[in-house]
Amino acid sequence: MVLNSKGQVTIPAHLRAKHNLHEGDEVEAVEVGGALRIVRAEGAGTRGQRLASAARRAGGRAGAGGGILRCMASNPSARPGSAAGAGSAAALGRGATLITVAPTGAEAGKAAVPALPASLGELVTTAKECQAAGAAVIHVHIRDAEARPTLDPVRLRETVAALRESTSLVVQLSTGGAVTDTFGDRLAVLDAAPDACSLTCGTVNFGDEVFANPWPFIRELYARTRELGVVPEFELFDLGHVATLHRLLDEEGTPAGGRVHCDLVMGVPGGMPGDAATLVAAVSALPAGATWSATGIGRTSLPVMFGALAAGGHLRVGMEDTLSYARGRPVTGNAELVERAAELARLAQRPPMSAADARTFLGISQR
Repeated sequence: MVLNSKGQVTIPAHLRAKHNLHEGDEVEAVEVGGALRIVRAEGAGTRGQRLASAARRAGGRAGAGGGILRCMASNPSARPGSAAGAGSAAALGRGATLITVAPTGAEAGKAAVPALPASLGELVTTAKECQAAGAAVIHVHIRDAEARPTLDPVRLRETVAALRESTSLVVQLSTGGAVTDTFGDRLAVLDAAPDACSLTCGTVNFGDEVFANPWPFIRELYARTRELGVVPEFELFDLGHVATLHRLLDEEGTPAGGRVHCDLVMGVPGGMPGDAATLVAAVSALPAGATWSATGIGRTSLPVMFGALAAGGHLRVGMEDTLSYARGRPVTGNAELVERAAELARLAQRPPMSAADARTFLGISQR
């Protein structure tokens, strides 16, 4: 682009189309980190509002969802991170789908759901099957000898070691545990030295209970991940959590690994709903360049999966999040949920990402 005598530039047509800019839109030039950027002027409406407005003009509820997702897909996110690795990570995210499996969780009981992997042996078998089916990351909650949720440090270390010995999956430990776990026990999860961990960015009503994540705990957990080099995945259960993520990055700096990857957890009673409009609002509010996965809880599993793939995002599936494969048909095992996600990813022409590529994408050291 050439600056003319009046200080004006012409934004190329393909960039105007990509960013939904039209004649008469108000833009301004701002300096960000020493670079000059052209941004939509304040008061011109947020990107989410513009997308929703454009979709409404297309007409109809189904048309609105499709309009929103078409606009989202035209501008997939890519984490800037460190300049050297950002390009390859962004290319991986555009050409492949990161599939995370969450096989157990802390809610379902083994007696009611016999297929739930609770013992270490069951978890290792599940991990092998899910990697073969297309998973690259395993999000881990563990159980004790009676299949009750636990954050026992010895069991956590044994679990990380066993998963590393048996698979090449990225091992991501939950720091959420169960809603009854103490903040101290949740912080101690990192002592098991996982590749990655979840980091929930706010308190949320969790059905009849409260999943507590006050700001001082979030900040302390984040500082600990940076100290130990554990790469966090930012769990976002509600739109307010996105604001907390911005605050965390602004005040505390870049995460270990240099990438910002989020998981939108949708459909929890008390959190954000699992629909296309909410997905678009959440993604539009993420930090610039952040990459993201989406998780649909229960009956929102499929709508969220379709929406995430259409919008250029990634997927988390597993029996932590849904116990039904279809109406009236229980899940028989985690592998079939991963297989379905992998097949949908292939149909979207973004096949499952390998575990090695997932490490590059997330900024995690190769083993």
